[in-house]
Amino acid sequence: MKASPNPEKPKRTLAEKLRHAEKVARAKAIAEREQFRGLQIRPTATLLDGKPAREPGAGNWSRFGFDIHPEVTVTSVFLLAVFITLSLMFHDKAAELAGGFLAWISSTFGWFFILAANVFIGACAFFAFGRFGRIRIGGKDARPEFTTQAWYAMLLSAGMGIGLMFWSVGEPMFHFDSPSPMFGGIESQSPEAAQAAMGTTFFHWGLHPWAIYAIVALGLAFFSYNRGLPLTIRSIFYPLLGDRIYGFWGNVIDILSVLATLMGLATSLGLGVAQVNAGLNALFGLTISPGIQIALIAGITALATLSVITGLDKGVKFLSELNMGLAALLMLFVLIVGPTIFILSGFTQSLGFYIENFAEMSLWTETFRGTNWQGSWTVFYWAWWISWSPFVGMFIARISKGRTVREFILGVMIVPSLLSFVWMSVFGGSALSLQLSGAADILSSVNENVATALFAMLDHFPISAVLSFIAIILVTVFFVTSSDSGSLVVDHLTSGGKLDSPIPQRVFWAVMEGVVAAVLLMGGGLTILQTAAVTTGLPFAFVLLLIVVSLYIGLSHESYVEDAVKAKLQDVRHHHRIDEVVQTATEEWKQTLPDMLESTSSSDSDSPEQPPPPPAKK
Repeated sequence: MKASPNPEKPKRTLAEKLRHAEKVARAKAIAEREQFRGLQIRPTATLLDGKPAREPGAGNWSRFGFDIHPEVTVTSVFLLAVFITLSLMFHDKAAELAGGFLAWISSTFGWFFILAANVFIGACAFFAFGRFGRIRIGGKDARPEFTTQAWYAMLLSAGMGIGLMFWSVGEPMFHFDSPSPMFGGIESQSPEAAQAAMGTTFFHWGLHPWAIYAIVALGLAFFSYNRGLPLTIRSIFYPLLGDRIYGFWGNVIDILSVLATLMGLATSLGLGVAQVNAGLNALFGLTISPGIQIALIAGITALATLSVITGLDKGVKFLSELNMGLAALLMLFVLIVGPTIFILSGFTQSLGFYIENFAEMSLWTETFRGTNWQGSWTVFYWAWWISWSPFVGMFIARISKGRTVREFILGVMIVPSLLSFVWMSVFGGSALSLQLSGAADILSSVNENVATALFAMLDHFPISAVLSFIAIILVTVFFVTSSDSGSLVVDHLTSGGKLDSPIPQRVFWAVMEGVVAAVLLMGGGLTILQTAAVTTGLPFAFVLLLIVVSLYIGLSHESYVEDAVKAKLQDVRHHHRIDEVVQTATEEWKQTLPDMLESTSSSDSDSPEQPPPPPAKK
């Protein structure tokens, strides 16, 4: 009697076939796919063609506790030093010059910012819902490093923390008093103005900014984790520049990224410290002045250096989750104690208004009115998000390994946008309710000093002192996490893409962020902060448009390889099933053949003898 066949053997055989077939198919697809072409003179062979790539940080200068890419770091520090020197020299005229320059940029290039932001929305939708959506960041076997809850907490803290605190009351009240000209004819401080105010606020804090972040983050994550290139902005341009990303043009891209990151961060830190100063004034009577704010920047920057030293997994993650918890408690308290029905109804109605008017608000450029309302609002916001995109994009890329392109884009765009809408509805809606009912005059506080708007609103709630103190803590921790995350990102850029840079280097950039924020505040407050963001955002907007093209090429090549591997594996499975059927049939035939032969032989022996044939007739 023969032993029964091992049922695990076919599974092992199939697994071995699939592993071998995948290896062969991937190598064949990489060799046969179209080579990257674009601005490069000729394609070059690196990891993208199946060969080893350069090590991140190769050619760095390492001395005195620093590990830097010399061209990027020295040039960036020099340009920052020139900017700081000129700002201090022309301190008295800085605000006037900044205001004029901001008006010129917004009136001349406003249409470009509007168009570019919509290109990023379209690109995100295409990448998420098209054939690229199934591609996994880090490869098919990669898995997320952080839980989904921690991931969302870090996204929101890094992306908009200080801005949400600063503008949650101020912006709706500004639009309530002076509605966007797009809604022409709306009376100031009317119910229609309140609706337009919340819809405009949703627009500025919704899908567009997160689409900008998603494009940069996806490019960084894909080319770093899937292609083994350094975690720097220059790596995204490999399909267009080839190995020239390691040369002059790559250095230019990273220098622009460093400057945009620092200016975007400085804008947020300047707004944050102004709000902390306003809160301390409301609680303890501390004078609101540039000197106090600079002292606060120094103190909070010192706290940020402590978080910098602990690293991403401990410092930023812990502070982000702590801040999200405090923010949620503050928001829930205001929602429950405040005008709950008004807030929930306002959220629902404003969300519908945002969706209904999304296309018009997205493409409106103020062309036929001869006004420049957008210069201080939409254009500033889009430029601010663009200048923040290297920082936030790199931070998101750093924490998003293991997620598919579809999960990544939808997670980055949808969830933070909805949370921003809820936050704005709770605080902005509460302020509008107080103003419309006549219970308080929040608008006067906003017009006098927008940094005091949140605290003026909280004054009309129970335990207002406690709420204001929590708000100050929130802004401070958002300041720390932004500075911490920003220094980590600038370290990546100035160390050639190395993930672990020396602590003294990270402390240096954390201090530099505080210095730039202090100089901008000394130069003219909010106006010069806005001008810095718009000025650095303009050239970087062109960089982002090229990122879309480069990312499409890279994902197309990845999709080609994955499709080829998938087809080959399906073919292997099909042939394996045929082989199994044939083998099973053969085994069964071999087992039944002896029985058949034995049965035939037995039947022959048991049959009666045939009578002899009759004799032949003579």
